[in-house]
Amino acid sequence: MSQADRPAEATEHEDITAAAVGENQQPAAAASGAGEGDDVERTADSEAPRGAGEAEEPDPDTGPGEAERVKQLEGEGDIAADYLEELLDIADLGGDLDMDVEGDRAAVSIVGDGLDPLVGDGGAVLEALQELTRLAVYRETGERSRLMLDIGGYRAELRKKLVAMAREAVEDVTGSGDAVKLAPMTPFERKVVHDAVAVAGLSSESEGVEPTRCVVVRPAS
Repeated sequence: MSQADRPAEATEHEDITAAAVGENQQPAAAASGAGEGDDVERTADSEAPRGAGEAEEPDPDTGPGEAERVKQLEGEGDIAADYLEELLDIADLGGDLDMDVEGDRAAVSIVGDGLDPLVGDGGAVLEALQELTRLAVYRETGERSRLMLDIGGYRAELRKKLVAMAREAVEDVTGSGDAVKLAPMTPFERKVVHDAVAVAGLSSESEGVEPTRCVVVRPAS
């Protein structure tokens, strides 16, 4: 089929994918954090001391530093939502945007039907769009973002499968006493597995280089 004969919608979706993959990588890397940010636990900024003359007492569960951090992450979600709304309009796709704060990052989900073109094979387009969304936040705030984007529940479903895989690996390691090496995964996938293994009381680490970097589950040390 010639380019001229191809459906306009398919061409438009391919244009979005091409734009996502072809975006300048240097600023995108700065927006998402140097190195493998999703594999590394990061501690929150320490609380700044409050002035003695301030009348308002900090919440015992959420100190002033934490409250400011949550506000910052909510702001990242708002910027991301604006960017993604424009993208949906360009692609002529419908969808509702859900925003939340999960741990130390903002989380934005696009919920709706017919969103498969924005997910792509194995989540490839989703990963590219997440980097572009982080870049949009970086351009607005000047701060690197670890925002997590989900589309059509893809990551939520994948998370369930990864947790099940991690539990199976934990059982194998516990039963045999030998380390188990899992298949290559993305940073997001490895982070989910690391967390599940830690909850089970075993240890894990990432080995290798992209795109074949993988998780090795080991007996508790």
